[in-house]
Amino acid sequence: MLSTEESLRLTVAALMTRTGERQAVVAAALGLSQAQVSRKQSGAAHWSLEDVDGLAAHYRLSVLDLLAGPTHAVGVLHGATPSLQPGVLAVPPVRLAPAAPAPLPAETPAEAPESEAVGVPRLSVGLCVLCGQPAADEVDGFPQHLSAEECAEAAATPAPRPAAVVPPTAPVSVPADVPPAPAASAAAPADVPPAPVAPAAPVAAPAAAAPPAAPAAAAAVVRRTGAAAYASGSVMEQITDRVHDVLAEQGGDLAAAEAALVKMAIRDVMALMKSSRVGGRYEHSEFPPTADILHKKSQKGADEIWEGRPKWRNPEIFKAAKSGERFEVTALDMNAAYLSALKCWLPIGQLREDTSGVHDPKKAGVHLITPADWDHTDLPNPLGARQEPGQLWVTESTLRQLLDCARQGLADPPVIHRSLVSGATEALLEKMRRALAEVRRGAIAEGDELTVAYVKAMYSKFVSTIGESSANREIRRPDWMHIIRSKAFANLWMKAHKARAAGLHVVQVSGTDELHLVGEWREVFTEGRDLAQVKVKDTYVLGGKK
Repeated sequence: MLSTEESLRLTVAALMTRTGERQAVVAAALGLSQAQVSRKQSGAAHWSLEDVDGLAAHYRLSVLDLLAGPTHAVGVLHGATPSLQPGVLAVPPVRLAPAAPAPLPAETPAEAPESEAVGVPRLSVGLCVLCGQPAADEVDGFPQHLSAEECAEAAATPAPRPAAVVPPTAPVSVPADVPPAPAASAAAPADVPPAPVAPAAPVAAPAAAAPPAAPAAAAAVVRRTGAAAYASGSVMEQITDRVHDVLAEQGGDLAAAEAALVKMAIRDVMALMKSSRVGGRYEHSEFPPTADILHKKSQKGADEIWEGRPKWRNPEIFKAAKSGERFEVTALDMNAAYLSALKCWLPIGQLREDTSGVHDPKKAGVHLITPADWDHTDLPNPLGARQEPGQLWVTESTLRQLLDCARQGLADPPVIHRSLVSGATEALLEKMRRALAEVRRGAIAEGDELTVAYVKAMYSKFVSTIGESSANREIRRPDWMHIIRSKAFANLWMKAHKARAAGLHVVQVSGTDELHLVGEWREVFTEGRDLAQVKVKDTYVLGGKK
């Protein structure tokens, strides 16, 4: 007689076969790596109760149906067998997307491990939990790239096209001690196939339900995109369905619907975050004790954290302009700056003091530093507009930016005096970020500005209220708020650095998303409204004959 766990492994294998999924897709849904799923399926590691809940949520089954064996689970999945817990799940069974997409392009800098030897190839330790590509580093025992740039580079590496997977047509007996299949290549390891099982009797899949009438544009694009495999279609539909319902309630009045959606944004984005964390690897703290430096000194005052907000003008350009030299300047606007910044290293639990003076790339928090001097007059200081010398508290995003500048030879590394840190991950908000980004992309493609406005309200209010705000009573993480905002400023600085490296003149950097340049900027940046693109905010002439 099979044990419960043996039966579960067979059930998972059957569900993957019937839905056409690979282990990387299941791993992404559970917040695990493909290698971990392979070990659990081979019996080398155990499926946990948290994993069972995540698998049930992923396949939209009740836990009882998942544990009742492969034939029953597959039957419930396709609607041919009644559920053991009818009414527990309010969503119909669906066929899931077969593969995870490549990650969205990112401009954020990477922090490589200090121990990495120059010119020596590093072996993969498994598939990254963020992008599904081979990774050479581990975070808390899980393969993961240490930055968005590494994910983007891994995704851009050409990989052989995998052969089509053909479901078995007859039961196949496989010894229990057969090891997982080896990776197909170093560039793109193939998923280890699950133990074959006898497939359930073929059952015709139910017809897909018709999408909502409005906003049909965004919903259609969301259902077509492969990103549903990573961002989770149900999470994205949570956004589009809300817009559809509110628009219907307001009788098609776009202005009234937008006002209603903006009022719901805080509550909805917190619900979205919780949905995106179902089956996640990390259980984050929502109300950890707050360090004194993160407390506001008064109701309208500020705490002690310096975010590195840029406010800079190129002194040489403005001096030349006063002398009569003429400059044609383009002011560029970065799209959805705070949405892009949700991909950042966030501490998971309570911040703990570290006085080692050494930065641990697998942890995140806030740091008391003495920054190095900045001698570049044609590029803003990553610390922003700070004038006072001496020590200051900076966030994880700012410190990583300063350390990256030191590796590039732009300045000396900062001196770290104290740190308040916790174990960290860059994937904590990634599923929510991708869902918001994909819905936004689809809405823009179809001219659905109502959904675009709703998405903007959600991510902007999320960032502004997760600190010490009475408007959001579901979380209090001022450390997250500062880190995310600092990440947006760091991303803007990276755009300025990229423009300067390409030979453009940086005239001004300000706010969260404004970059003024002189030169052929379209050779460096792509114009558009997507996250990796920029749009023109203004053009003007600086200087010239009086």
